[in-house]
Amino acid sequence: MRTFLKPVLLFAWVCSLACFSGCQSKKAAALPDKNIEILFTGDTHCKLDGVLNFASVSALKKDLLKETPYVTLIDAGDAIQGELIGTISKGLHITQLMNACNYDYAIIGNHEFDFGLKNFSRIISFSKAKYLNTNVKYTGHSENNLEGTFAYDIKSYGNVKVAFLGVSTPLSVKSSTPAFFMENGKFVYDFCEGNKGSKLFSKIQNTTKKARKEGADYVVVVSHLGMRDTNAFERLFNAASLINHTSGIDAVIDAHEHELNEQHFIRNLNGKEVLLTSCGTKFDNIGKLTINTEGKITSELVHNYTKKDPAVLEEMELIKKSIQTELASKVAYSNMMLSINDENGIRLVRTRETAIGNLCADAYRAVTNADIGLANGGGIRKSLPKGHITNADIINIHPFNNTICSRKIKGSQLLDCLEFAAKNVKATTSAGGKANGEFGGFLSVSGLRFTIDTSISTPILTDEKGMLTDIHGYRRIKNVEIEKNGLYVPLDPKATYLVASHSYIIKNSGDGNTTLTSGELIHDDVMIDNQALIYYITEVLKGDVSSRYSKTEGRITVK
Repeated sequence: MRTFLKPVLLFAWVCSLACFSGCQSKKAAALPDKNIEILFTGDTHCKLDGVLNFASVSALKKDLLKETPYVTLIDAGDAIQGELIGTISKGLHITQLMNACNYDYAIIGNHEFDFGLKNFSRIISFSKAKYLNTNVKYTGHSENNLEGTFAYDIKSYGNVKVAFLGVSTPLSVKSSTPAFFMENGKFVYDFCEGNKGSKLFSKIQNTTKKARKEGADYVVVVSHLGMRDTNAFERLFNAASLINHTSGIDAVIDAHEHELNEQHFIRNLNGKEVLLTSCGTKFDNIGKLTINTEGKITSELVHNYTKKDPAVLEEMELIKKSIQTELASKVAYSNMMLSINDENGIRLVRTRETAIGNLCADAYRAVTNADIGLANGGGIRKSLPKGHITNADIINIHPFNNTICSRKIKGSQLLDCLEFAAKNVKATTSAGGKANGEFGGFLSVSGLRFTIDTSISTPILTDEKGMLTDIHGYRRIKNVEIEKNGLYVPLDPKATYLVASHSYIIKNSGDGNTTLTSGELIHDDVMIDNQALIYYITEVLKGDVSSRYSKTEGRITVK
């Protein structure tokens, strides 16, 4: 009996194995009867003018609709911030233009949060496009400002179904204002950043499986991750890692790092090649991903398209005109001028502590919750007028659109930084009726105080380009004290401090100051500097400038 059963059991086992393997294999994807065209933009950062713009996108979509009914338009994030139009309208005008172009989907870039979660909630409600949000979850007990988003969406193109997922960078908190994501001092928005990337990958994998189970023939992930790999932590959350750690995704449309990837193939968890594409920044290109009638997926970057949609052009012109009205809108009041000059018209902001310099440094510190804020004198271009203050008045102070950053640095680095900033300071602020000792890299400060001894020659050594090379000799900076809970304590050269400034100083060695370019970057391009100033004046100071900044506070003493 036992010898008789062996071949029977073997046959049954082979049959069951074949059935199991067949059940586990992926069903063949349906083929579209016409090409599916997926147009995409990303990192447009409020760009209106140029060879390509929103009017180009709309015209291209309409042209493609003449060839196939299956055309979808997607934005991969960072659309509503980056230029004046975004700052003034808090992203609303850009959303108007996206509505005029009939975007189908959008995802959340890190800069969509720049004007606050409540504002972004209004953007979501106003947008005709569905905001896809696969990995950001609200965990608090108050108001979920992302309630109007969708984990994924399945769109039908004839008999073919395509699932679209939207993935936001888990590093968003690093590149935005932490307070926006908190309630009662605790973070209440979870970006799936935990478990060394596995939480994010599991979330995307499970959502992909769910979409497949609901009938999706193809899965397209729209991500705001980028391909940054400057350190191991950032590599955990880039687009390549997402593909490497998942299966079932057919293509990834990516943004965040402003890269150009026309067709880049990366192997997934099972060794299958997955297409990755990204189209640069500020309408360098319009991306076009195609699923053809044979099921093949390809992508290209469109950069030589010249048509414009007249209706969208008209909308753009109306918005440009409305900005002028919004620039004149009154947002604050001061019963005195916060001047960059002294009473004789000599510019002080590049040689001495000023009330306006303190205001700017305090704003940088406030939006990042840093220990210290630094504002370079060369970046403070205009005085804040007496009386009613408009948006234009604030933007004129910071016209360069540098972005706020913060970095953890040692106390010894901070000492070097201050020494470099004070290298040109003289005992007197004027000579021969002109400003004396000016330097654009002179720093106004928040969260500390110190003395500059002008009787000592600067120990700063620079190369022919003005870049710091060494510090040799006696130091001019004395008595540096750090503010803690309203009290001042001596700076500890070995301690670590969180220092906020903007990208020009923190990342780009602005004015030749190389002292802040090393150390952990905590906040990366949080918001534009004038936007930070508007936020601080309107939200923190509640529009009342003079009661806090009617005089200087002795943060910098020059002797």
